[in-house]
Amino acid sequence: MKKFVWRIEYSLTIFAIFAGILFMIPTSFTSKTAVFISRWNSEYNKIEYAFSALSAQAETEAIESFINSKNEKEREKFMVKLIKPYLRLEDRVSKKKYVQHYMNGKVVPKDDLYHFDLLYDNQDDLIVGIKDVVDKTTDSPVYLMMIDTNGHKKPNTWGKDIFGLNIYIDGNINPIGYGWDVDKLRKDCSSRGTGLSCSHFYRIGGEFVE
Repeated sequence: MKKFVWRIEYSLTIFAIFAGILFMIPTSFTSKTAVFISRWNSEYNKIEYAFSALSAQAETEAIESFINSKNEKEREKFMVKLIKPYLRLEDRVSKKKYVQHYMNGKVVPKDDLYHFDLLYDNQDDLIVGIKDVVDKTTDSPVYLMMIDTNGHKKPNTWGKDIFGLNIYIDGNINPIGYGWDVDKLRKDCSSRGTGLSCSHFYRIGGEFVE
């Protein structure tokens, strides 16, 4: 009888442990995502501070330098020079293999607007990408910036560990997805969308949609 009772108690213990593991799996994924989002918010705040500091110094020469830059590469290098101290960028451009994905699983094509070639490693193990968008009107961004919140580690996916923002010629910035209506944000920030708009959606308290 004692042996029978012991077997029941042993079986119940194993079952409880197994159930506990199953219960913890989704929580661990949620926690991982929360870390990525928290880091994105932190980095965005740093960038916002950087540009507000530059604007406060009335950087008219900086704007003129941008406008008079001869080509895309010069403009990109110019922007990197401005933000480098604030984002603790390394001197070298990242040379490691790095493939960017959309949230729906598709690889971001090289000719896509949101594919970044100019990537910088960061002293806090981030990857920072800068891209010139050519359009110099105040209504459209002149640069795009991406932040991979866990560097070269996977998933390297927009809306999971990659987030981004628009930079305007007047020094203002906003996260990608800013100005979109909530339904569009929710649709894009899902396993069926690109994940680009998660950059803004998560900042206003939105949640991931399967």
